[in-house]
Amino acid sequence: MKRRKEPEVGTIEAVTHDGRGIAAVSGKKVFVAGALPGEQVRFLRRKKRRNYDEAELLEVLEPAAERITPKCAAYGVCGGCSFQHVSGEEQRAIKTRALKDNLQRIGQVEPASWLPAVYAAGDQGAWQYRRRARLAVKDVAAKGRVLVGFRERHAPYVTDMHRCEVLAAGTGGLIDPLSELIAGLSIRSRLPQIELAAGDDVTTLVFRVLDPPSDADRLALSQFGRQHNLQIVLQPGGPDSLESLFPETPVTLSYALPEFDLDIEFAATDFVQVNSRVNELLIATAIDLLQLSGQQRVLDLYCGIGNFSLPLARRAAHVLGLEGESAQVSRARENARHNGLQNVEFLTADLSQVDGSESWLRQNWDRVLLDPARSGAQEIVIRLAAVAASRIVYVSCHPGTLARDAGLLVREAGYRLEAAGIVDMFPHTGHVESMAVFSKEQ
Repeated sequence: MKRRKEPEVGTIEAVTHDGRGIAAVSGKKVFVAGALPGEQVRFLRRKKRRNYDEAELLEVLEPAAERITPKCAAYGVCGGCSFQHVSGEEQRAIKTRALKDNLQRIGQVEPASWLPAVYAAGDQGAWQYRRRARLAVKDVAAKGRVLVGFRERHAPYVTDMHRCEVLAAGTGGLIDPLSELIAGLSIRSRLPQIELAAGDDVTTLVFRVLDPPSDADRLALSQFGRQHNLQIVLQPGGPDSLESLFPETPVTLSYALPEFDLDIEFAATDFVQVNSRVNELLIATAIDLLQLSGQQRVLDLYCGIGNFSLPLARRAAHVLGLEGESAQVSRARENARHNGLQNVEFLTADLSQVDGSESWLRQNWDRVLLDPARSGAQEIVIRLAAVAASRIVYVSCHPGTLARDAGLLVREAGYRLEAAGIVDMFPHTGHVESMAVFSKEQ
């Protein structure tokens, strides 16, 4: 007979970058999600690992002074956020410690100085900030309703929630209306996901449908879009199968970068930084760190739709953006034309397969900016010694791969790690966005 798990009590000694408190109980480390250092907590082990166990926080018996009341009613169950129980200042301190630890432990490097954290003060960038999100949908007969939201923290189920405090303004209150809408559809059990994309003026919902919606379903979805001022799109297959349902003439999503007099257009399925205000601050900070005078040639690697390339073109003599996805490159080119920029060009290039023979590697570049995916830029950073740019700004969404690549830039490419710091792009989550500046004497 399988032994039933029983609650335990322990004292938290430290906290991980993703909001899990660490306790040592019976000689084994236990990670307790949502617990803070110094707290005595009651917890239930959920997953057993060889070197540690993962546990659910049941009760805080002795709270830490840093603990605050979460804003969201679903917090603790929902896996979307992991830090609503501590202040923004403490969240940034935890993320900074994670970056420092990764640079020292993985990269075996340390910056000459630390950059101030990049974040939006007050509620502007901390709540209602998420302009991109993927919401799970599940018809749960036992609850008598369709659940819409993020997955639970300790289980693969959809959280039973009624609103979201971090979704973009005007969308966090759509959880219940969406639940009611889908409950009335003939395909309520064949609609597993909704992708949300919010521009400055228009919000699009992309409904993933596994079966064709009926005429009545299509009418209900269109009426929902009209009622809530939303653009409704159906996705029956891959990314190329999108069908605009409402309005009949699709409206292009866009976001403005006022400091650079830019309007950047994007599709609902394009990658864009989720926090618009922090993105503006990130771009301005990165360009300041590149120390541009208007005369430099800049190489922008992993350029996407031109989030950095286009602002760089306002401050540099010439910019080349490289991106592996051809659809993103096409969008970047359209954005350059849309904004009247003629000193920026974009090329499709698989930056994981660079062998050193590429013509752009043999050109003269004064500055390099790179913003890779979580896997980092290991294949390209070892080639940057040949480029010999005097300054590199590396924007990262994973501190471990940034640390690895920083070690390569310092030891193999001859760069100095001048500065590093975090970017709080995802408040209340354990996601650590960061940036680092490298320099080389010419």
